[in-house]
Amino acid sequence: MLFSSIPFLYYFLPFVLLFYFAAPRKLKNAVLLTASLLFYFYGEQAASVLLLFSAASGYLAGLAIKKHGKSGKGKAALIAVILLNLLLLGFFKYADFFIGNTNALFKTSLPFLHNHLPLGISFFVFQTISYAVDVWRDNSLAEKNPLNFTMYVAMFPQLVAGPIVRYSTVAGDLKNRKHTADRFASGIGRFTIGLGKKVLIANALGQLSSAMLQAAAPTVLSRWLSIFAYVLQIYFDFSGYSDMAIGLARLFGFNFPENFNYPFIADSISDFWRCWHISMGTWFREYVYIPLGGNRVSAAKWVRNIFIVWLCTGFWHGANWNFILWGLYFGILLCLEKLFVGKLLKKLPRLLRHIYTLTLVFFSFVLFYIESLPAMVSHLFGMLGVGGLPLANVESLYSLKSYALLLIIACIGATPLMKNGINTLAQKKPAGTILAVLTPVFYGVLLLVSTAYLVDASFNPFLYFRF
Repeated sequence: MLFSSIPFLYYFLPFVLLFYFAAPRKLKNAVLLTASLLFYFYGEQAASVLLLFSAASGYLAGLAIKKHGKSGKGKAALIAVILLNLLLLGFFKYADFFIGNTNALFKTSLPFLHNHLPLGISFFVFQTISYAVDVWRDNSLAEKNPLNFTMYVAMFPQLVAGPIVRYSTVAGDLKNRKHTADRFASGIGRFTIGLGKKVLIANALGQLSSAMLQAAAPTVLSRWLSIFAYVLQIYFDFSGYSDMAIGLARLFGFNFPENFNYPFIADSISDFWRCWHISMGTWFREYVYIPLGGNRVSAAKWVRNIFIVWLCTGFWHGANWNFILWGLYFGILLCLEKLFVGKLLKKLPRLLRHIYTLTLVFFSFVLFYIESLPAMVSHLFGMLGVGGLPLANVESLYSLKSYALLLIIACIGATPLMKNGINTLAQKKPAGTILAVLTPVFYGVLLLVSTAYLVDASFNPFLYFRF
């Protein structure tokens, strides 16, 4: 069930809210857990068992670690839960990748498994692992109530595509959270903004990107348009989902961490990754990079740590070589920035640093978007004007003209300009009073317009559902 769907917006969510707020405080977690399991079961009947298995493994490992501490049994419990969940992820997400590469390398004929990739498995497996590691580090975090822990893993706002939430972030809210009118209103507003990002901007950008990628007569302009639109699409798609998840969490009294912080205003690759998919970056830093030694090691080991992290980051996104190349690409850039380019960058004007960052980010998403290596190379050469492609033709110019307004809106929306402008107006009178009156009207209109688009639109899931 998609957040951006009529069944969710007008059937599932209203009924869940009704039952949730009608329930006494002691039963609210049970109502929310039941709703979350129904939400997941709606889209993944058989895979629901995997979700419960992952949650059960984390819960039991937490109890064992709390009981035995850092003794042999406690360490065995930690290793077991990590291996079990990684094997679960590996079997369903990566088995055919390894089989295919084994067949190609050794000329074997191993049969493919064709496993269905369960929704959200990359996210709930990571949450279970992070919990076990955090309990190992501080066993006071161990949760004794199985209902509360299962709700942490399975809570429907973040279940399918994050953000990846650490247990310590929501532990207090699981047991004692406050529901206020201001928080509820804030949640509705944040959810509606996310819905508009997905339905009105990301989906339209996806149409432009696909059309330009599949253009019968490609040009330099069409190559750039396809990637430019795709980068903005994936940003509005995923940040929109994160906004919706954060907004939904607020409705139920939870505070989820931010997942994006205007990455397109970054002036270095390091800065970009501090602002893009923050919860994933935090996870790899806390549970891979730091355990490897982080930057408190020799230069050679630090480079090793960076490449391991980015190899894992790329592979996490999908079982294909293009994602591995994408991860290693960023690993190389981050090492170059740290060891050689960083000092030079700081001396450049901010505008040039910004252009440098965006250019490298756009090139990176060619690797992310296009799975075939020959097609990837051809696309990159086309963007650089290599290969004899014309600069533009009637089709690409018409597409640019047709989508110009959308692209301008998306570019402005990807920066804090509007947010800062609204915050400035809110502090002035009478503008602040007028703004306070118009804000709920704006949210209502945005919801109605988004609904109209959903009624008329074809099925269009969030891009990160496939990761």
